[in-house]
Amino acid sequence: MKQREIKMSQNSNNKLDKNMKLMGLSAIVLLVLFLYTLYKSSDHIQTNSYYFGIIFLLFLLAFAILAKYKQKSLQKFLKINPKNTKQSFSEELSTAQDSTEETTNSNIIAVNSNITFKDIAGISEVKGELEEVVEFLNDPSKYLNHGVKLPKGVLLVGPPGVGKTLIARAVAGEADVPFFYQSGASFVQIYVGMGAKKVRELFMKAKASAPAIVFIDEIDAIGKKRGGKTNDERESTLNELLTQMDGFEGDSGVIVIAATNKIEVLDEALLRAGRFDRRVFLNLPNIDDRKKILQLYLKAKHYEFDLDILAQQTSGFSSAALATLINEALLNMIKRDSKILQDIDIELAKNKLEFGKKETQILNEEQKEILSIYQASKAFITKSKVSLFDEKVIIVDSIYPSYKELLENIKRYLSGTIGVEVIKKQKYAVSKQDLQKAYELAKQIVDEYKMAKDIDSLIEDVSNSLRSELSENSAEIIRLKEIMLKNEVIVEDDI
Repeated sequence: MKQREIKMSQNSNNKLDKNMKLMGLSAIVLLVLFLYTLYKSSDHIQTNSYYFGIIFLLFLLAFAILAKYKQKSLQKFLKINPKNTKQSFSEELSTAQDSTEETTNSNIIAVNSNITFKDIAGISEVKGELEEVVEFLNDPSKYLNHGVKLPKGVLLVGPPGVGKTLIARAVAGEADVPFFYQSGASFVQIYVGMGAKKVRELFMKAKASAPAIVFIDEIDAIGKKRGGKTNDERESTLNELLTQMDGFEGDSGVIVIAATNKIEVLDEALLRAGRFDRRVFLNLPNIDDRKKILQLYLKAKHYEFDLDILAQQTSGFSSAALATLINEALLNMIKRDSKILQDIDIELAKNKLEFGKKETQILNEEQKEILSIYQASKAFITKSKVSLFDEKVIIVDSIYPSYKELLENIKRYLSGTIGVEVIKKQKYAVSKQDLQKAYELAKQIVDEYKMAKDIDSLIEDVSNSLRSELSENSAEIIRLKEIMLKNEVIVEDDI
């Protein structure tokens, strides 16, 4: 439709140009004829009509010459004149689409981030993984000389509020490169093809500004698994994103960083090698991380409370929640007409967060102990590092898993639930997600692999075996629980 409009506009311009040329040529021919007639018949001319005709033709000739030089202004005038403009419904729809395109494209601009890693606390592990990306953007020859290419895409996975966007901005700030930010929802358009067009423009501008970082927040808005019931516009946008990521190499100087808290819903094509093949998992900050984050937010502030105690009392707070906590406390300090932040300000701020924001997980001592037993049991069975708010389970990953390995994975998914049951002498509902994965795997063993006959019997056998093992090592589980309560993390050296 856009090309047809351009062609129509060009045809209209050509016709206008041709008409002006004919008008000028006609005026010249008629003027010559009038002058010739006047010269031959000057003795018989008794009226002023001949002179009026000559003046009119001169005016017509002058207008044709002026219109030729002012052609663009004349075209613009004729185009916006309501008397000369009649749009059909399809033309109005096309105009609306063009307006939508201009609005969509206008927000794809690069910004220079002034945030660096020193402005973010509690990301020591993540920082180590992303420093490679920064170094590659600053000194690509160091890697390219050895034929090494960094991943095209880095996927940041973690719950809301842990600072995924802030970390991406810090990478751009450390590398001092243009930062193109877009949310996944911004690609969802009314008209089919508009989202795909925006993806093309985004990557085109990023390549033109290379080295650069493209950051797509909440990528699950466009990157969900495809199926027969999905939206055509979203699928075309996802297909365009996949095509664009295939269209540049690791030495192009463009790195795509995306963020999500729902990696399980992403299309497998996004996660395959050559696209988002590096994944960085972010958890809620542990006690040491929270202390560093609080120190950062309280920098240059006067306060009279124990920072260690506050770090212990804010289990379950994300970095965003901690920022809100300090901000609310400062607001209360100002209301008291004080210049020193005190315990009363912190308590009032915590109450606002607890009762005003349901997504903030604030644990009392009993709840924290139950969760510590749950995670300590996982650490004991998997023999791997586990933090207090760690939602993932380290499993045996094999291309051709044996029956024993599959049972081991079910055991790992159930370890926390059975551990709490053994230590507390009663059952608790702690993680629905781990139970679902255990049953899904048991269903695969029975229905797909045909290695067992009954799902419930299989789960019961694994649970009994696990219950016996954890009962024999209950003292060790309690020891690990105490470490978890103190540090909010159990490392491999603690096991």
